[in-house]
Amino acid sequence: MTYSDTPVPLRLKPSRQFPFLARHPWVHAHALAETGHNLKSGQVVDLLDFDGNWVARGVVNPGSRLRIRLYAFDANIEINEQHWRSRIDAAIARRRLTGPLDPQAAERIVFSESDLLSGLIVDRYADCLGVQFTAGALLRWQQPILEHLRSALSARAIMVRVDEKTAKHEGIEPQNEWFEGTEQQEPVLYSENGLQLAVDLHAGQKTGGYLDQRLNHLAAARYMKGRSVLDVCCYNGGFGLVALKQGAKSVVGIDSSQAALDQAQQAVTRNGLGNDSDSTISFAQGDCFDELKRLGDEGQRFDAVILDPPRFAGSRHQVDTALRAYRRLNSLAVDLVPPGGILVTCSCSGRVSRSEFLNMLLDVGRRKRRDLIVLENRGPAPDHPCAISCPESDYLKCIIAEVQ
Repeated sequence: MTYSDTPVPLRLKPSRQFPFLARHPWVHAHALAETGHNLKSGQVVDLLDFDGNWVARGVVNPGSRLRIRLYAFDANIEINEQHWRSRIDAAIARRRLTGPLDPQAAERIVFSESDLLSGLIVDRYADCLGVQFTAGALLRWQQPILEHLRSALSARAIMVRVDEKTAKHEGIEPQNEWFEGTEQQEPVLYSENGLQLAVDLHAGQKTGGYLDQRLNHLAAARYMKGRSVLDVCCYNGGFGLVALKQGAKSVVGIDSSQAALDQAQQAVTRNGLGNDSDSTISFAQGDCFDELKRLGDEGQRFDAVILDPPRFAGSRHQVDTALRAYRRLNSLAVDLVPPGGILVTCSCSGRVSRSEFLNMLLDVGRRKRRDLIVLENRGPAPDHPCAISCPESDYLKCIIAEVQ
């Protein structure tokens, strides 16, 4: 497929330039006066305001409603293979600002918009990489991007993914395959919070696992010593496993995925947890709402409840529905916590703001006639930075509160 070496100009509708003057990277089709339907996905374009003034440079995908992703706000910057290599190198260097590389650990290397690489996510698990493309236009440069990642990070194996939902929105084919010459048959082992964990890069969710909560796992565990803990939406056991290692009396993990619970149980065995007569851990498959209601109806109580549900709001139209779901989930959880107990409650819905999430908790306390005292108001690990120009990248909320 051939592309024009010269960026193709596309104009915005009148008065639509202001978000992009503030360096927001997403240009939706409805903002454009010229749709770009006749262009190839991956063509470099210059975004102009309605009067023809240069605004930014990006890459178009005529098959996506998110028509252009912007990568340069300086007309002297060219978008080519060297551009991607430089941005990846900058993202890697950004991770080293908080400390040297731990070759046995896991970290996010590239976080899409937050690393000025909209549509690319890269996670490192020890010496293997999980790479997720969420922008169809970037597939034009998939080969050089992957080759540079392999070289820059000395990666032994690279799993490349385009999930079905992304493929549908971007007008491309799903992808789930090893980058050439880097096949890895067994789960990849890595260290996190003093535990040895495993990730299935081929079958796991997203890039294989979730790394954004790992420091929150450790922070929450400090409040769990000697307590009975209910870990709801536990996935592969992140919060509960660290809590048990840090001295929790007992942990019950609940998740709707039996495969995730199997991974959690394997991690228990691998790390020799729950063998002490003073600590126990168990898992149960079930819907989070149904299980919380059942435990409440049975009169069970826990010294601490952890809520880490999947994203409830994928678009701004779903925010109200999501807040109702968070309200119901947290209300059920508060019923299980005695005075002086701990509630750890999380939201990974970027469309739900931190203030909206806190107001939801305020409403829960009002309805239940309970005081919720926030001990820590946390976000993701530093390798999941937030780009000020793209507030959607500030997505993760983790509130640790005492319930009175």
